[in-house]
Amino acid sequence: MTPKQALEALVQGNRRYAEGRAEHPGCGADRRRDTLAHGQHPLAAVLGCSDSRVPPELLFDQGVGDLFVVRTAGHVLDEAGLASIEYAVDHLHVPLLVVLGHSRCGAITAAVQGGEAHGHLAGLLGHLAPVVRQARAEAPGADADAVLARAIELQVSQASRQLLEQCAPVRRAVEAGACGLVGANYDLASGLVAWPPAG
Repeated sequence: MTPKQALEALVQGNRRYAEGRAEHPGCGADRRRDTLAHGQHPLAAVLGCSDSRVPPELLFDQGVGDLFVVRTAGHVLDEAGLASIEYAVDHLHVPLLVVLGHSRCGAITAAVQGGEAHGHLAGLLGHLAPVVRQARAEAPGADADAVLARAIELQVSQASRQLLEQCAPVRRAVEAGACGLVGANYDLASGLVAWPPAG
């Protein structure tokens, strides 16, 4: 499958999901047995948020073995996340990487609101602070909702850059055209994923 074909499969799957026409392909015992016998050959790797309302397999209407999913709060990349994506590209040869943000992201909302954080949450918010600062700098005086929306977009871009800069196998695959890398945003209200313009 080419990167373009993989992207089209996700676009069509998301359209079915948002319109209430999900087919739930590859979710039965036959697919389970097939992936056990022949291994996994996902059509895409998805870096997404841990938010329980954003399950990639459902919102892209895909089945067992179709997506290699890495999820962290705010889709923040750490060492384990980077290694997981490297594995998907270098060993599973996925033709597409998707960095998926979403509306009303709780982690990024917390970073926008500021305040005291404890434990590991403080470290997470520290990772998100630069995109919040940039969002505020781009639109001085903007309200919190506008800052949040822009910070979510910026975090998608930041994670995409991080994959290219810190993962040599990803960079090589993208430069060779063997793997596409696309950032997208999922809207909780409509169920639709907004993709960048084609071209």
